Amino acid sequence: MTDVAARYAELLAAGELRPDPDQAAAVAILDDLAEELAETKNRGSLIWRLAGRMKDPPAGVYMWGGVGRGKSMLLDLAFHSIPYAPKRRVHFHEFMQEVHERLRVERAKEEGDPIPPVARAIAAEAKLLCFDEMVINNSADAMILSRLFSQLLEAGVTVVTTSNRPPGDLYLNGLNRELFLPFIALIERELKVVPLNGPTDYRLHRLGGMPTWYVPNGPDATKALAEAFFRLTDYPVEDRAKVPTEELKLPGGRSLHVPKSLKGAAVFSFRRLCGEARGAADYLAIARHFHTVIIVGIPLMGPENRNEAARFVTLIDALYEHKVKLLAAADAEPQGLYVHGDGAFEFERTASRLLEMQSADYLALGHGED
Repeated sequence: MTDVAARYAELLAAGELRPDPDQAAAVAILDDLAEELAETKNRGSLIWRLAGRMKDPPAGVYMWGGVGRGKSMLLDLAFHSIPYAPKRRVHFHEFMQEVHERLRVERAKEEGDPIPPVARAIAAEAKLLCFDEMVINNSADAMILSRLFSQLLEAGVTVVTTSNRPPGDLYLNGLNRELFLPFIALIERELKVVPLNGPTDYRLHRLGGMPTWYVPNGPDATKALAEAFFRLTDYPVEDRAKVPTEELKLPGGRSLHVPKSLKGAAVFSFRRLCGEARGAADYLAIARHFHTVIIVGIPLMGPENRNEAARFVTLIDALYEHKVKLLAAADAEPQGLYVHGDGAFEFERTASRLLEMQSADYLALGHGED
């Protein structure tokens, strides 16, 4: 037993984790990985070259599963428990931003293929590379990943990563996806693919009964929603200034700026979602892409802002139909958002849905689940 299994056993004994067969299976594989790394010297070192019979470093582990199944917890457990250096733990979105910047610098040198020197530099900085939330949603990332990761593995880098999707579903329906298929084959061939699809949403459990609807708008509500966001995403609060943003692609080639986007959770303002000209197709794209949406600044509504109210109704319909978890700050409880004038009667259905979306039964549903 390595420190990975020992630490997991301690968390179970302390009641901080519940027994979970999928997690236990993943821990066993991570424990094997730790043992292999303990038997392996850094590839390329003098000791490694002199002892030619020593094993190559293991390629790594790919953990995938639904929201809140404990993937990030296990990634952190492995990262902190495996005494292998140098090592790095980074969100995949942030890593790819760095890769593109490194490639830009290399291309400016006009010295040939920029990928090999970038791979060498990354391999020199981390022999154990832990990625959280591998997701590929643009062709620029898709086109370079197979070559980059092949060279990282060849350089002796061990990769541990998490994703909401199995390897075969990465970049699904993406542009020129056939060029991305070698990367999928690389993952399935070299990494141990571990599913985590138990019945419990531990991330939701970590909200600890926190409300999902905050009244009124203001600093207290904003602070509470920020706390909920960091609990849901496991993102270090001290790194709040580095929370990734995203440009969500909408129908018709348009895009929507998402000021905070991490692990399938997104933060928006009411003004951004409903104060601008948007339609049902836009809201469906949001509902399909994010499992949790946080909205701040929901105002009282009435005939004077009927357009915004109509968009809000359409937005809530889309989120409800796709079982998106909604956390919000508003100037009133749902039944008090639109109570006077033309449209109040029609809004009652939306208020009812907003109340249902706060229920334990609704929150227990998986994203997109009927």
